[in-house]
Order: sequence, then C-alpha cells, then structure tokens
Amino acid sequence: MNSIFLRIYGGMLAALVLVALLGVGALHLVNEVRSDQYRESLARGTFRLMADNLAPMNAVERRRATALWGRLLGIPLEVRPLAEEGIDSGARARLFRGQILVEQTGPHAAKVYALVSQAEGLLLVGSVQQISEQLARATIYLLIDELVRFPVDEQPTRLADLKAAKQFGFELHLVTLDKADLDQDQRRRIDEGDTVMALDKGGDAIRVFAGIVDTPWVLEIGPLYQMNPYPPQLLVLIGVLGLSLIGLIVYLLVRRLERRLSDLESAATRIAGGSLEARVPASGADSVGRLAAAFNHMAEHLQQLLSVQREMVRAVSHELRTPVARLRFGLEMIADAETEKARQKYMEGMDSDIQDLDRLVDEMLVYARLEQGSPALNFQQVDLHALLDQVIAELAPLRASVRVEQGPSQDAPEGGAWVEAEPRYLHRALQNLVTNAMRHAESRVRVSYRIGQRRCRLDVEDDGPGVPEEAWERIFSPFLRLDDSRTRASGGHGLGLSIVRRIIYWHGGRALIGRSDLGGAQFSLVWPRRQGEEE
Repeated sequence: MNSIFLRIYGGMLAALVLVALLGVGALHLVNEVRSDQYRESLARGTFRLMADNLAPMNAVERRRATALWGRLLGIPLEVRPLAEEGIDSGARARLFRGQILVEQTGPHAAKVYALVSQAEGLLLVGSVQQISEQLARATIYLLIDELVRFPVDEQPTRLADLKAAKQFGFELHLVTLDKADLDQDQRRRIDEGDTVMALDKGGDAIRVFAGIVDTPWVLEIGPLYQMNPYPPQLLVLIGVLGLSLIGLIVYLLVRRLERRLSDLESAATRIAGGSLEARVPASGADSVGRLAAAFNHMAEHLQQLLSVQREMVRAVSHELRTPVARLRFGLEMIADAETEKARQKYMEGMDSDIQDLDRLVDEMLVYARLEQGSPALNFQQVDLHALLDQVIAELAPLRASVRVEQGPSQDAPEGGAWVEAEPRYLHRALQNLVTNAMRHAESRVRVSYRIGQRRCRLDVEDDGPGVPEEAWERIFSPFLRLDDSRTRASGGHGLGLSIVRRIIYWHGGRALIGRSDLGGAQFSLVWPRRQGEEE
C-alpha cells in the first residue's frame, strides 16, 4: 500500500476489529452478569421470605413447607447443610450477610441459595430453570400468607416492611379493586379468588394481581421486566458506522497531507533530474510545512554548492592555466638555453610556479573541507594576545617594507585575552587576513582585538588603496580578485578571504569589511566568546 490514507486506514481498521472482538467478549460477559443480577433480583425477596419462614420450624415442618412451596413454584426445593454445597468463602460471606446467591448452571438454569440458619448451617436450595408465572404466583401466596396475620388496616405497612426487609427486586402495592389497572373480566376473576397476570401498557413487562380474602385489598406485583441481553448485532452496527465515520474523517485529513507530500516528491524528482530551481510551497506550521521549508533550504544550499563547485572548476581551470603555461614555457627555454646561468634562471622560475600550484591546491583543499560540511573543531581556550604576536612574528619578515604591528586592544572584563576557538583554524584565518593586508599595504598593517562580556573581535587594517564599497558584499566570494586597486599583480588566488569567512562561520560568527582610519581596508572577525552562545 503506497497511499498514506490506506496505511492509516488499514491500521485503524485492524485496531477497530481488535476492539470489536474485545467488545463482543465484554458484551457476553456483561450479559452474563446482567442475567445473574436479573435472576437474583427476581428470586431475592421470595427466597428470603421462605428462608425466614423456615428458620423457626423443625425438620418435619421444613420438609412439608418445602414440598408445598416447591409445587407452588414449580421448582424443586430442599433444605441442605451448608458444608455439603462446596460454596467458597466469598459466597458464604454474602449468604451470612443475608444476601441470596444465584449460581448459573446452564444457559437458562441456575441454583438459588438462601441461608435458613447460620447456627445450624442450613441452606434453602432451589433449581430454577426460568422465571415463570408459577414464581409470581408462589410469591403472591407467600406474601398473602404473611399479610393475613395482621389486621386489615396494618397490612399496607406490613407489606412495606417486607419489601424493605426482604429486598424484593420488583414493586409491591396494595390497592383496592376499583383502582387496579384491570379490565372488567380481570376484576371478575380476582373477585372469584384467581390470580391474574396483565401485560403492562408498554408491552415490555407484566403485572400480577391477587385479591386478599376478607379484605378490600388487591396485592399488585410488578412491573416484572424481561431481561433482554444486548445483541451482538448492535455492536457490529456501531462498529460499521464508526469505521465509516472514522474513514471519512481520516480521508479528509490525510488527503491534503498526501497532496503536499506528493508535491514534495515531485520537487525532489525534478531536482534529481537537474532542475535545481524546483521548490515546494512551505505553507503551514505543521511537520509537513517544516519539512517543506527544510527541503527548500536544502535545495537552495545544494544549488549554491553546485554553483560554487562549477565556479570553482572554472576558476581553478583558469588559475592552473597560467602556472602550467609558464612551466611549459620554462621547459622549452631550458632546452634552448646556452648557458648554465640561463638554465638556472628558468629552473628557479619553474620552482616558483610549482610552489604557486602547491599553494593553490592547499587552499582549494582547505576551502572544500570548510565549505562542504562541518569540520572536526576542537574548541579550546586561546590567548588572542599571544596568537597575534605569533602571526606577526611569522609574517612580518616576508615583506620588510611593510611594518606589521599590534594596535591598542581591549582585554576581557575580568582580565586576560582568553576566548574559546579552534586554535589551528583561527590561526589560519588571522594568517590569511594579515597576508592579504601585507600584500596590499603601502607601509603599515595594524592588528588588534577587543573582548567583551559575550563577544570578541579581531581587526586587521592596512594603509593600502582599500576595497570599493560596492565590492563589500562579494569580497569573500571564492576566486574573486578585484581589478582596480587590488589587481592580479598583487598575487594570490582569491580563496584566502573565502577560507576566512568559512572558518569564522563554523565558529558561529561573521566576517566583516569596512574602511580603516589608516586609509585602507579593515577586515574584522566577530564571534561568541564562549561557544554555544548566540552571536
């Protein structure tokens, strides 16, 4: 799958299927728990009422009562010792707290346990296949049997007490026959002593009515609701609808993202085909927008590098042509020389040309290393005062007519001239600037420094013709040599200042040019005193 949308959608589909499977399992578990709770709520009041009635009886009376109630309920009832049932400690604790225990034994069957006597360790056990009309009839029989023991006017209060004490899972009411929600035929049947089961108006529950003999009361039980398990089809439907909605939202979100990435791919393909001016719209502040901006920056840098490389190839070809031509001319002249002195003169000229080629190759290698990537810089504490003295001592003898001096400098606020820099490269940069200044100076070169709280600065000035202001922007370009005051007669290959610019760039600083009060040019290097700080 090459489409981002299909990848994301496929992953979400797999996740949704997994969630659906877990949901089906959870739904099945929830239905089982609800089924147990439903059975317990319907059987709780009836079985607690029977268990409380069995407690004061002897063994014979209990057998008779359970036989009678079993026929009424339509289920087998027995009184058994608690020790024989194999009930765990948690279930026993619930029984001792007066709760009813329902243990499922089949899809629609369960065993119901009620504690008869904790002292005797006896349980009332019933095997319930399903909640039927007989359970409702038996419950009414037991309740009426309790209520007739009290005066008529106290029976509603007694019913309320039984409901609260036995925790019936349905409503219990005493109403008069004329207020019962029944039709004429049903009222006639109740008046005749029958038990009536009526469907609730909503059609999802039933009510059970029975009259109490010699009283105006009708006992109403219900509504009794059927326990409906949550259908798995509902979960499937919700999953399909959810997947469709998620798919639509993901498609709308991913469509624009995929289009932007497609533009990025197209631009990369065009650049690979040689169209270096290709760019992508860098709109938005999201990750794709930042990627597009980084891509454009990379393309610009690549275009610049290739341009510099082509310019370097052209410039190197031009720079090599002159010394090679001189070498060829020297070889021809040596062959035609008639004296040893003439041959020696031509050999010295050839040696000078070879040194010139060696310097050109060295500068090209240094520039290429600095231009194409971050060199391995080992920043150390460098004493600028000592560095200036060293460079002046190295270069001053090369041109005796030019005086190289260290001008007034400013040490760090806490004293000393210590800064963080790469000693070898900083030495090379200062050496190139001083050499360049000596090449163009009339008689004087001045080197100085200033160290502030966060930045430091090196200045190299000369009293030569200076650099025209319109050339300041391009003076650090490789192989650039001005054709006016700084002519080719001054020598050099046009890489020295480019090397200086790259060195100070990797130090996090800038190379600047201006006018010196000596009358010539002033080249300055400014960089952070401590590496890692913003310049």
